This record gives sequence, C-alpha cells and structure tokens, in this order.
Amino acid sequence: MERQHRNTIRGRPGAARRGPAGRVRPLLTALAGTLLALTLAVPPAGAADTADGRHWTASWGSAMTRPSEGLGPNWSEQGFEDQTLRQVVRIAAGGDAVRVRLSNAYGTTPLRIAGATVARSAGEAGVHPYSLRPLTFNGRLAGTVPPGGELVSDPAWLRARPLESLTVTLYLAEPTGPATFHPWAGATSYLADGDHRTDARGDAFTETTQSWYYLSGVDVLTRNRHTGTVATFGASITDGYGSTVDGNNRYPDELAEILAEDGPPQGVVNLGISGNRLLSDAPCLGEAGVTRFSRDLALHPGVHTVVVLEGINDIGATGTHPCVGNPPRITAQDLIEGHRELIRQGHELGITVIGATMLPYQGAAYYTEHGEQIRDEVNTWIRTSGAYDTVIDFDRLMADPENEDRIRPAYDCGDHLHPHDTGYRVMAEAVARVLR
Repeated sequence: MERQHRNTIRGRPGAARRGPAGRVRPLLTALAGTLLALTLAVPPAGAADTADGRHWTASWGSAMTRPSEGLGPNWSEQGFEDQTLRQVVRIAAGGDAVRVRLSNAYGTTPLRIAGATVARSAGEAGVHPYSLRPLTFNGRLAGTVPPGGELVSDPAWLRARPLESLTVTLYLAEPTGPATFHPWAGATSYLADGDHRTDARGDAFTETTQSWYYLSGVDVLTRNRHTGTVATFGASITDGYGSTVDGNNRYPDELAEILAEDGPPQGVVNLGISGNRLLSDAPCLGEAGVTRFSRDLALHPGVHTVVVLEGINDIGATGTHPCVGNPPRITAQDLIEGHRELIRQGHELGITVIGATMLPYQGAAYYTEHGEQIRDEVNTWIRTSGAYDTVIDFDRLMADPENEDRIRPAYDCGDHLHPHDTGYRVMAEAVARVLR
C-alpha cells in the first residue's frame, strides 16, 4: 500500500454535516460503543489474579527510537493533536486477556492518552465491533506516560488466539510533541482527525505511514505454563526489511508460525531496528545494541531466549548521511567485544543467548573487501568460540552455492543484503530447529 504523509491529506470526513444531528449521532454511536465494550470487558472477581496459575508473557513487541526523519515519511517529529491513531499487530501466543505497553522513552513531556481501545482486526483500519474493548490505565479510561517512561494498560478481557491480528487505537486529544516510534514497521498505521477510538469502520482513517508510534508491546495472560517468549535482536534483517508490507513475513513472524504449529505457541518479540549498529548510536536508527540490549529485553515479561544478529551495519554503514551519522571505524575485535557484552547482559537477566552469524552481503551498496574480512573474522568467532549458548549459522545457510560471499539469489530481495519472504522463512526454520 502506498504510504501517505500526514501533511498530504488533511480533510475531515463528514465535514459537510455540521448541523446538530451531524454532531449528536456520532457522539451517541461512540458512547453506545464504549458502554457496550465496558459491559463486555468486566471480568469476574479475581480473574486478573495470576495466583490461579495464569501468567503474563509478551506476545508481540517492537523496539522504540527517538523522533526523526526515519527511513521514509512519518509522523514522529510533528506528533499528534486531536487525532486518532490506529495500529495493527499480529500477536504470536494467545491468552485469556491482553494488555498493551505504551512507550514515551524519548519524550520530553508527559504523553496524555485521552482514550484507547483494542479489538480484533477486520482488515486495514476496520475492526470487528463485537470485539471492541476499552483500554484502562489504573482503572481509568485515560492515562499518562511520563517522559522517558512506559505505561502498561490494565487487562482487557478479550480472549486472543495465537497468530491473531489485533488493532490498538489511541485517541490523542492534546498536543503530544515529537513521538517515540519505530521507524520501519513493515505494516500500515492509520490516522484520523478527531476521536474515532470506537469506530468499527475504517473510513475516517484517511492517512497512513509504515511506522509504529508509542506501541511497544502486547502481553497475553495464559494458563499454559510452557508458554514463554523468544526475543529476536538486531538490525534491518531482524526488522524484516525487504519482506511484504502487511504480510507478516519477517523471520520472527515466520518463527511464531512454526512454533505455533509444533507445540505450545511462544510469544515472539521483534527487537530489530533497521540500520541499527552494535557499537554506536545513529540519529535515526536507534541506540547502540550494547546500550539498548538489556533495557529492551527487560521491558517484556516472560523472555527466556534471545537470538542476536548484529554487526553488519557497524561494518558497512559508515557514511555521513544525517540518519547514519559518522561512526568510528571498527575492527573485528571491537565487534567481538560487543558480542561478549551482549552475552554478559543476557546471562545477567537469566536468558539463553543464541548467536547468529552475519549474512553474506557482497554486491550490497556498502560492501567492501575490508568489510568482508571483518565479517568473516567475526563470524568465525561466533561459530567457534563457544561464547554463545548456541549458534545459528545464517552465513552458510543463506549463501549462494556458487559464491559464498553473496546471498543466494532465491532468497535475495534485490539489494544483495536483505532476504525476501522466502529467505526469511528459511531463517525462521533454522531458528526453530535450534529452539526445539
């Protein structure tokens, strides 16, 4: 779907109907929807008490970055005012209830949520009306996320199925200022003027981008003691760049499907950020992996394993583009020490840390022979050092049999760096074999 920048579409649907009836009917419809959702959402006494054997685990998640121009048109720098933001995510594991995590990690002022809902997606910006639930925060329909902080909603008693797409809708009445966000989502987000949090139809949502805003996680309440969460950590390949937009074909998505087929579904949290580096920050591409690793993991409950695929942007992304910055030149030993630091942080959290070798990249825009030497040296260390708990050799798995320094053409999205849907499925199958 073609992305539309917020400034390109400014009309308010229904603007011609400004008489009393035109104002009252939408208000009554919204009120009725909210009352119905409140009635359906009331849980039995004690239902949120995990002492009965249920536990929360992260089912979906995304890593947040500071507001920036990002990798394409987005709404992060200008923020929102009297607008409704609707975002669709596919969860991995199901449960008896869901709760939503909202991040203001890079905000400098409190983020006020005037109202929010969660529902089953009906495709694009539409939702199934019977599933619409209000989100509450400490028992209130509105909430505030402090600067630099996170806000977790109360349980919403919507039974969620594995691999189900849920729609989270936020009404932002007051000016938000620049927005904490995830630059490349590989999914369409929708925007409407005014308060449309209870709309079942998506007609009012006339603006779109391919970023996520504020939404950092969805947890599920599950009775299955074997259900936990796998985190995937890295850069654009983990993020799923090159996969079909709105197709849920990133390798973590494919992994969630395989795990759901083979046993108790596991939550899968995607902590990839396109352009991210292991050792240095980038203005538009996230903080360094060594800085954000334990913090990002600790935000999501139930994580027992993390798959690490980092380093190719430290080798290649060394230009002076404003989003990239001007990072220092690095050696293979620098990257190895960075990997050791991730392993140390993961073990401190009690998490199994799986290392993945960097994929071939000959032919990519930033390929060099010197960079290839660094990649080979670091990959050899990942394979042979024994530092990681387990290793997945994406390098050999994805290489062209005719040229081991290039990605196999059948897996290449066309830029000689990122896989496409087929390649991501092959990667997921390799991860699943290690997790079984």
